[in-house]
Amino acid sequence: MKETVKVGLIQVECEESVEANINYTFTKIKEAAANGAQIICLQELFNAQYFPQSVSPAGYELAIPAESAVLKEMADLAADLKVVLIVPFYEKAARGVYFNSAAVFDADGTCLGVTRKNHIPDGPNYHEKYYFVPGNTGYPVYETQYGTIGVGICWDEWFPEVARILSLQGADILILSFCDWFRA
Repeated sequence: MKETVKVGLIQVECEESVEANINYTFTKIKEAAANGAQIICLQELFNAQYFPQSVSPAGYELAIPAESAVLKEMADLAADLKVVLIVPFYEKAARGVYFNSAAVFDADGTCLGVTRKNHIPDGPNYHEKYYFVPGNTGYPVYETQYGTIGVGICWDEWFPEVARILSLQGADILILSFCDWFRA
């Protein structure tokens, strides 16, 4: 790992328009890179308002496959800016199989892998078990151009074994992604 690594964390208030959220996020990624960020992490479910506050089949329409056009654009942006980019998204893995995931792109645009959220909360304003199944990727670490990173998604950070496992597997930097969450 380099001695000093600058990390940029992007947390925005999403609008109803997924396209507007994506475009705004691209602007913020470029701004973070211009300010010297080498590793940039977006918020959980970066392209939409936090929809699991209620139960509705309409939420499933927000899911995208890991091979989606928007993630390809993120890979290209990571390569153009020479940054490591962590992109949390609502993943449609198969019919009826949805994950709360984060794709990790190295500074050359290579997708190093996808981490899937393991701990799924369920309670008032957190109806995540309706939308997500628990992750099946374990706790991978990623060798990036700026160091070895481990990624946790939101509620995963409440469980100390996540940080412990990622550290024991060699992560120099732990990244936790949270959502643009509550709207009254």
